[in-house]
Amino acid sequence: MHQPKVQPINKEREIPPDKFLVSKTDTKGIIKYANTAFIEVSGYTEEELIGKPHNIVRHPDMPRAVFKLLWDTIQKGQEFWGYVKNMAKDGSYYWVFAHVTPSYDTEGRHIIGYHSDRRKPRKEAVEKIEKIYQEVLEAEKQGGLEAGLKKFQEILEMEGKDYAEFVFSL
Repeated sequence: MHQPKVQPINKEREIPPDKFLVSKTDTKGIIKYANTAFIEVSGYTEEELIGKPHNIVRHPDMPRAVFKLLWDTIQKGQEFWGYVKNMAKDGSYYWVFAHVTPSYDTEGRHIIGYHSDRRKPRKEAVEKIEKIYQEVLEAEKQGGLEAGLKKFQEILEMEGKDYAEFVFSL
């Protein structure tokens, strides 16, 4: 049965400062594991999350350029750190500071999936990144992903940092 599309509402969910939201996916981003904290904060049941694309919690306020950067980074075998606004099942939102790393096969040669742990971000950092994401999202609405990526790059160049350096400076 098809679930109705979740509509965003202007209500924030607080992530307890001592909780980590953990998930594991395959190489296509399909959820294979979700810990209790992720299940509770997202508002979905474990059954509703397992086997679904991780973007089930994607908030429409998030620019696609951020996810392109994330995927480009982890597919190269590198770790990604970044701020992400997610959407719970009831439409409320929650910000996370995400750390995503590749998972390898037993020989350590091939990426077989991804592991993500997310924590409560600092309020000041969210306030800064939210403004930037709004600019990037606006560029995407005008000119698609390429325009969003260009705007994002312009902002980072003005800061004199790449994305990783920038998020750690917030």
